Amino acid sequence: MYRRTYATIDGKILEENVKKIKEKYNGYTYYIGVVKNNAYAHGFRVVQNLLRGGINYLAVSSLDEALQVRKITRTTPILVLEPIDLTYMDDVMNNKITITIESLEYLKELNKIELPYEIKVHLKVDTGMNRLGFKSNKELKEAVKIIEKNNKLFLEGIYSHFMSSGICDIYYDKQVNSFLNLVKDIDLKSIPIVHLDRSLTLVTHEKLPFVNGVRLGIVLFGFNGSRFTSNSLKGKLRELKRKFYVKKHHLSPTITKNNLEVKTAFSLYSEVMSIRKVVAGEVIGYNASCKIKEDGFIATIPIGYADGVTKSFESVVIRKKKYKILADSMDMLMVLVDKSVKLKDKVEIFGDTISIQEVTNRLHTNAYHLFNQITNRVPRIHKDDNGEIEIKY
Repeated sequence: MYRRTYATIDGKILEENVKKIKEKYNGYTYYIGVVKNNAYAHGFRVVQNLLRGGINYLAVSSLDEALQVRKITRTTPILVLEPIDLTYMDDVMNNKITITIESLEYLKELNKIELPYEIKVHLKVDTGMNRLGFKSNKELKEAVKIIEKNNKLFLEGIYSHFMSSGICDIYYDKQVNSFLNLVKDIDLKSIPIVHLDRSLTLVTHEKLPFVNGVRLGIVLFGFNGSRFTSNSLKGKLRELKRKFYVKKHHLSPTITKNNLEVKTAFSLYSEVMSIRKVVAGEVIGYNASCKIKEDGFIATIPIGYADGVTKSFESVVIRKKKYKILADSMDMLMVLVDKSVKLKDKVEIFGDTISIQEVTNRLHTNAYHLFNQITNRVPRIHKDDNGEIEIKY
């Protein structure tokens, strides 16, 4: 790499995460690894690690992503979660991609195409998110009949998506009931894969008796969804309020804490590019955004908001010590340091000392957003038992 700014992705950690998930939640047949947006910005190369850990199905957002993943695995089934433009059915068939059917209109157009051989389809059911999927029991029944009559369409799966955990809201239960109402005239046992749960609901609810698949997303990458209640008065009152709400609305049992020991595999680093002495009264960065209160040193780090890192990250670690970020720009951060810091010192943005959780708390966001805001101009150094490889985009 020409710029010493990079992310390291530990594939071995991801393999172990999958094994731990499958060991703890062992009632499923299909463990579907959701690797959309370049595997949550970890890089599609981690697909190999997820498969070695025990993932036996993959899911992506688009056909573009599916074709990228197909370069990594020729045999693992891949479900595209969004409807695919039917113009590209040749690519779907040639690469054995499973497609989502989310409306009767889409299915009728697909049914007009003379397919040379069978493709697998999953029906998407809208149980309340109002994003994609069938909302009518009648239309869903008709869709199943159309598929059954077409010997080139194989109804492999049916699924929906939960909008919330249901820990302190009515929506999980409402969506389960909505799904059951929508499929009441369909024999679910005749459909090979039924999958509703995602990472969050996997860990907060017992397995639904009629499902045999689970879509695993953020949990693969180190977040177990466990909630820890503060022992403060405010925390205790919040928990009492939650329990009252659950009892009042007769919500199904939920699990707020779990001991799933998954780890994060994504770390972000740079290096000290320049050091300059500053004196009290001088200003730092654009718009004179920071004024120096006493003499010190400014280290310039070659990473900025074009990479997804801003001064809102608050601090970095150099030589195992935290230093405050004073200003940012498109390509650089300016950090207040002391004389112990040297040129070319390694800088941790997040990793062993500054956790991803710590950064998300500072940014008032979550791991989904943090991973995806680290842009592709930051090369990923993928490492596992097979060594290290630099991946550029």
